Amino acid sequence: MHIMSIALGGCLRTEPVRYGITEDTGGHITYILGEMEALSRRDDVDFCEILTRRFDDALLGAVHSEEYEQVSEKLAIRRLDTGNRAYLAKEALLKDRPAFIQALLEDLRRRERLPDLIHAHFADAADVAAHVKREFGIPFIYTAHSLGMDKANCIERLPAQLEARIAEEDRAIGQAAQVVASSRDECERQLMKYPSARVDRITRITPGIDGSLPSSADKASAQGLLAPFLRDPSKPIILAVARPVRKKNLAALVEAYAIHADLREQCNLVILAGQRRDLTAGEEEQNDVLQQLIQRIDRHNLHGRVAYPKTHDHAQVNALYALAARSGGVFVNPALCEPFGLTLLEAAKHGLPVVATEVGGPVDIIEQLQHGLLVNPTDETAIGAAIAQLVLNPVLWREKSAAALDNIGAMSWDAYAQKLVQLAQSLPKRQAAPDRVRKMLVSDIDNTLTGCRIGARSVAQYFATHHDVALTVATGRSIIEARRLVREWGLPAPAAWITSVGTEIYVEKHGRLLRDSEYSARISVDWYPDEVERALACVSACSSQARYEQREFKRSYFLKDAALLPEIKRRLIAAGIDARIIFSHGELLDILPPYAGKGAAMDRVAELFGLSIGDLLAAGDSGNDADLLTACAQAILVANHAPEVASLADAAHIYVSEASHGVGVVEGLEHYRGLTNSPELEGVAA
Repeated sequence: MHIMSIALGGCLRTEPVRYGITEDTGGHITYILGEMEALSRRDDVDFCEILTRRFDDALLGAVHSEEYEQVSEKLAIRRLDTGNRAYLAKEALLKDRPAFIQALLEDLRRRERLPDLIHAHFADAADVAAHVKREFGIPFIYTAHSLGMDKANCIERLPAQLEARIAEEDRAIGQAAQVVASSRDECERQLMKYPSARVDRITRITPGIDGSLPSSADKASAQGLLAPFLRDPSKPIILAVARPVRKKNLAALVEAYAIHADLREQCNLVILAGQRRDLTAGEEEQNDVLQQLIQRIDRHNLHGRVAYPKTHDHAQVNALYALAARSGGVFVNPALCEPFGLTLLEAAKHGLPVVATEVGGPVDIIEQLQHGLLVNPTDETAIGAAIAQLVLNPVLWREKSAAALDNIGAMSWDAYAQKLVQLAQSLPKRQAAPDRVRKMLVSDIDNTLTGCRIGARSVAQYFATHHDVALTVATGRSIIEARRLVREWGLPAPAAWITSVGTEIYVEKHGRLLRDSEYSARISVDWYPDEVERALACVSACSSQARYEQREFKRSYFLKDAALLPEIKRRLIAAGIDARIIFSHGELLDILPPYAGKGAAMDRVAELFGLSIGDLLAAGDSGNDADLLTACAQAILVANHAPEVASLADAAHIYVSEASHGVGVVEGLEHYRGLTNSPELEGVAA
């Protein structure tokens, strides 16, 4: 496989990259280099190349005028000459794009072998890739990195340039074979605001990090960066690393530090806000943000306590994370909106706890790594309080630091590359559901079909050899997350998808995965989500799950104590709310419309495929599968089931497998097939 990445903006080169030297030289370059280096290490990838603009600017680095830069044996950076050798940004880059497209098309026409896949970074690169696709048929995937629609929510007035950007992003979403995003928030909230977004063309793949740790020389160099600024370098470091743009909200961090007396006295604040020659030499927004920082430092007389070096390199940044961790400090990302937050992963690598914005990708990261606190980025007092909660509480700090080190190992670029290749291999072909469905298994995913690789392969082999049986998955997860799991575990392509605890149904029609509007209309009756929220607002042990978990027909909470379930029910009844209460996994509480649930969704899927209840089998393992297992005449409870559904084992219509996970599901399927094929049970449908 030959993979090409395209990124037009910024100073794209091999390390050391001077991040922040321009507004466009940001985290996407870390992403592209990490992704392509990992892909190039794979045996099933022949060659990788990164395409960008060629320009001459001595201040930005002579390397950018080089047409070809070899990164490794199977990875190179190629720079196309558009005839304009100046560094360009924003509107100027837009005007130069037709020349870049023409240069790339001419280059590809001369090649003996074309790329098999293009990965476009940002919407301008997606436009380039769309032109390539039209001429050569090469599919492309698109990663937005930062979406204009979400940025629009952070500003009062929508400028014409931002409107144009949003429109171009929508075209990119519509034209790409797949949109690859990093976080659930980006997949399920941000992208879904765009008219062209399709759930079957959005895939979440978590980025990785550079696993290298700083040397003693790197740490000494980093300390040298701070020495001119700090009176007492031994204090805990509050560290921030971000480009000097308004949405990164760095001025609010200075304010939060300044107004919190304990932080001011006991900690140092270190801000790496890009690279600068002076306060007026950069682009307009960059200059404005830097001047805001200096003004606030002056206003609060923070000299000697705040460090803001003019320049830094990759090794020094890596070392500063380590120094901050060694000092008992924290990393802070106070962005108004953050698509993902790679810096939070970098902090975790060093065991450095974090305070991060609650808007965007950090919600995912902190949920997975458990290494920090989320905060409202518009509340400077809250930002300061969250920092103090970590820095001034050694027990909590050690807990978060240990969690960071324990959990970061799962986030690697090699794991990312494996998932991207899986996605690429799925693009040319799509496995169709059986033309004539005679039987259907409706099964939970987590810890039923998944949880054991051998079990997942057993499930795949079963459906590959039993063409009269179709699979429908029924999960508490969203459609995007369900699709990700099915692909990553190598499970058969479902004929239908029951998601979000039985509140949404998706079926493929004419090559598109569409939500069943009839089912949505049926379960909308007597559903009052605002009243549900008000009724449960005062239950202190009941806290809302992330915003992307709150679906049209589902309100989701964490419940610390199952003994409070009767109280939850009483509150809903007292408020006149008829709703279904689903409790699972010892802490997950879902409130659904009275006519929703996995069982109801199973009935609707049977209706869509012309099946009777006797043609269905169901499999599950936890509390949110209870109604599915109860409603199905031929149910399978896997051996690894949760205690909350143990009572179902005595039901006559439920087969309890001896094996766990997917092997247990196949065991149950064979059990019911054996009953069907027995002469004395010939009339029983499987």
